[in-house]
Amino acid sequence: MNRYFDYNATCPMLDAALTAMCDASQHASGNPSSMHWAGRAARRVLDDARDQLARYFGVESGSLIITSGGSEANNMAIYGVLAKAPQGRVVTSAIEHPSVLQTMERWCERLGHALCVVRPNAEGLVEADQFCAVLNESTQPVVLASLMWANNETGVIQPVQAVANVCRERKIPFLVDGVQALGKLPTDVAGLGADFVSFSAHKMGGPKGVGLLYVRRGAALEPWLLGGGQERGRRSGTENVPAVAGFAAALGQLDYTQAAAVRDDFEQQLKQSMGDVRVHGEGVARVGNTSMFTVPGMDGETLLMQLDLAGFAVASGSACSSGKREPSHVLRAMGVDERAARSSLRVSFGVEHTREDAGALVKELVRIRTLLKKMAGR
Repeated sequence: MNRYFDYNATCPMLDAALTAMCDASQHASGNPSSMHWAGRAARRVLDDARDQLARYFGVESGSLIITSGGSEANNMAIYGVLAKAPQGRVVTSAIEHPSVLQTMERWCERLGHALCVVRPNAEGLVEADQFCAVLNESTQPVVLASLMWANNETGVIQPVQAVANVCRERKIPFLVDGVQALGKLPTDVAGLGADFVSFSAHKMGGPKGVGLLYVRRGAALEPWLLGGGQERGRRSGTENVPAVAGFAAALGQLDYTQAAAVRDDFEQQLKQSMGDVRVHGEGVARVGNTSMFTVPGMDGETLLMQLDLAGFAVASGSACSSGKREPSHVLRAMGVDERAARSSLRVSFGVEHTREDAGALVKELVRIRTLLKKMAGR
């Protein structure tokens, strides 16, 4: 039985990725910036992996900047745009990952930009018309807009194409956090038309600690790290060649849309077993593997710990915020009250999960809830 239900936090590494990493470590151990034979061998592996990544996303190899992950890619794009921009407005949504929201808050404050945050509707969807209306307000010019492709907590798919179209017409730099879309949605980056798109390898079977930022040709970006001039001078530092090779090898190996049937069955069983459970975002399009729900009267952290003791791994929100006790900022932005937000869990399935696995999780949730109610005298 597979009891790991936290694939949105990280996906176990695929054999293909591990094999590629080991091969690169053994046969391409030189510095890819060195001119000798060992450096050239490493450069070939790096360039081949970058070409493979570019083909997958339908973009030019030179448009991809290798990073340490999605968070760094988001930080790089936000700082890189705002550091060069005249004072203006920055528009984003209230459900973005902290690597977007917190970074925007910091650089807007330091650089004098005004931050405009658009709230989602009750289903967790940022409505395109509302977002674009903020872009079209005739006050200060918009110097950067950002909207995630799919939300990491609810799985709700956001209207990035519609926003990208408006941003392109108005020449507004547009960042898309694509971390949770990879392997779950078609990711035609070239067709999307955004200026910047971030991805991370470990969400779809690649290694941790490597990601990328797509930068559209002609998009202005202040260099992020200075020193060795790697990544065409945009992000200095010796590239992690084995990790990039592992990233490329993992591409296209997983299709999380197959998990939708298991996720839907899980939610059906959950609501049949506990009629007061509320599934967030079920009325709009979501990625196929994600379910976030509230169990009224229960503390989500207590449920999580009890499930952990029983061997089940789930989440109470974003993994990057798992050490914090604050309720989900995503649910709060959706209008969910604090008590209900604290009573919520996120389950994210992998492609190998079965309906039996989902049923076992529901059965354990029911057992724990019954036990906790009994202990509380209810």
